[in-house]
Amino acid sequence: MAKDVVESLVEGGKATAAPPLGPALGPKGVNIGKVVAEINKKTESFKGMQVPVKVIIDTDTKEFEITIGTPPAAELIKKEAGVDKGSGNPLDHVADLKIEQVLKIAKMKEDALKGKDVKQRVKEVIGTCNSMGIMVEEMHAKDAMKAVEAGKFDAEIASGKTELTAEEIKTLAVEKKRMQEEIAKKRDEYTAKAKAVLKEMEGKEPKIIRKRLEELEIPDLIIKEVLPAEKGGAGGAKGAPAKK
Repeated sequence: MAKDVVESLVEGGKATAAPPLGPALGPKGVNIGKVVAEINKKTESFKGMQVPVKVIIDTDTKEFEITIGTPPAAELIKKEAGVDKGSGNPLDHVADLKIEQVLKIAKMKEDALKGKDVKQRVKEVIGTCNSMGIMVEEMHAKDAMKAVEAGKFDAEIASGKTELTAEEIKTLAVEKKRMQEEIAKKRDEYTAKAKAVLKEMEGKEPKIIRKRLEELEIPDLIIKEVLPAEKGGAGGAKGAPAKK
């Protein structure tokens, strides 16, 4: 039984017979309309994201099977959080997710995650949130993982609920706005402090200035923005900030 395979990237819920999918399917003799309809049905939950799809066609019967890949967990987290990117600074948090949203992502990525049960997969997703500056249930992601392990969200996980109420969505939007305003304020404060140090230490070697900025716990992201490139190096000494 010979098989043909057509692979493509489509926008979730919006596949069409237009290129690249249609022309690739045309010579295979399948009902393109049915293929597109099934792809859209299976990718409905990935609206706004590029989704890898694979159409496996029986060359004799022209019957087909569709398998759907999922975007990386980080992409799903950004979509649920309503942000374009995560935070590059662990001091900043750009959004907050409810446990229902985390559970939704864990279910979407079920086949790709290593966890043996739903609870373990939820913790994996929260681990990714941690690296992106995304909070969970108004907690730092590391604290949220401990809460999951302690059973705080067992009822929510067992319920399987993955959608939020209109009130919950409204609350998250307000929280996200507050976080973004806080990030902007903190960035301005760090930048002003760093520039004051640069003015005070004008003429000194960049590595000496960097050390002072690190002592003041200025985030590396800000240091790289304000500090002139150091001779023969890539941004100076690394490591934990010195204790005052």
